[in-house]
Amino acid sequence: MDDAIRKAEVLVEALGWIQQFRDRYVVVKLGGSALEEPENVRRCLGDVVFMAAVGMRPILVHGGGKSISRAMEAAGIQPKFVLGRRYTDEGTLEIVSRVLADDICEEIVEDIRSLGGRAVGLNFRSQNVLIAERTTLQGPAGETLDLGRVGEVVAINRDVLAATCRSGSIPVIPSIALDRSGGKLNVNADTAAAAVARLLRAEKLVFLSDVPGIFRDRKDPSTLMSHLKADEVSSLIETGVIDSGMIPKVEASLAALRAGVRKVHVIDAGVPHSLLLEIYSNTGIGTEIVR
Repeated sequence: MDDAIRKAEVLVEALGWIQQFRDRYVVVKLGGSALEEPENVRRCLGDVVFMAAVGMRPILVHGGGKSISRAMEAAGIQPKFVLGRRYTDEGTLEIVSRVLADDICEEIVEDIRSLGGRAVGLNFRSQNVLIAERTTLQGPAGETLDLGRVGEVVAINRDVLAATCRSGSIPVIPSIALDRSGGKLNVNADTAAAAVARLLRAEKLVFLSDVPGIFRDRKDPSTLMSHLKADEVSSLIETGVIDSGMIPKVEASLAALRAGVRKVHVIDAGVPHSLLLEIYSNTGIGTEIVR
C-alpha cells in the first residue's frame, strides 16, 4: 500500500506540469555518446512516448557522429576536420546521409513504434523539414575556411511538423538538410535542434547528453549548476568555464531563448527517466537555462 501511495503522489506532482505543457512543443536532441548505449536510447524514447501520450508535442532531432566515423572508416575514407568541424565532401555526404536517414532515423522510428508510440522520419528521403544555407568558418587570422557541404538551418517546414504532431506522431529528424535548390547539406545536430526550437517557439529545448549538465568545475560533481540565466552563460563562456564541445550547444541555446523558447535543459541520457524527472518533477536533475 505504501508503494502504491508513493506512486500516486508522483502522479499528482506530475499533473500540474502535464496540464501546463499540454499541446506545447518540446524539441529533444539525441546524439553523441548518448546514441552509443541502446538501453539508454530505448529508455529515453520511452520517456518521449510518455510525453506524447500526456499531450505534449515532442520532436526528436538526432545526429550520429560516431556511427558516421565508423562507416567512413569501413569505406576507407579518412575524416577531415577544420577547427573541430567535420569537413564534408561529396563522398562523405553520401555516407552521412545514409547513416543518418537510412540507419539511425529508421531505427529510432521503429523503437518508438515498438514502445507503443507513433513516429515518422522526416528527411530528404520522405518529407524534408530542414532548410539550410551553406556555411563557412572564420580562421584565426580572419580568413574564410571552407567546410564543404556543410550548412546552417535557416528555415523549417513548420506546416509539416505541426501536422505531424497534431496527428499524434513524433517527428524524428536527422541532422541532414536541403538547401533552396534541393542539394543536401550536413548540419550540426545541436544547432539544428536549436533552430527547430527557435523557429517553432517551443516551450523547451532538451539536450540529451552524456554528462549531467554544466559544471563550474568538471572535476567536481558538487559544482553542477542546476539553474542558469542567459547572461550568466555568456560570462561562463568568456571565462572558459564552458568550453570545447559545449560552446556550440549553449550558443545555440542562447539564440533559441532570445527567439522565445522558454527553457533549455542539458541532462544525462544515462540517468533512468532523466527526461521525465527534468520536465515533470519539482526539482529536476540537470542544468536548465532561462532568459
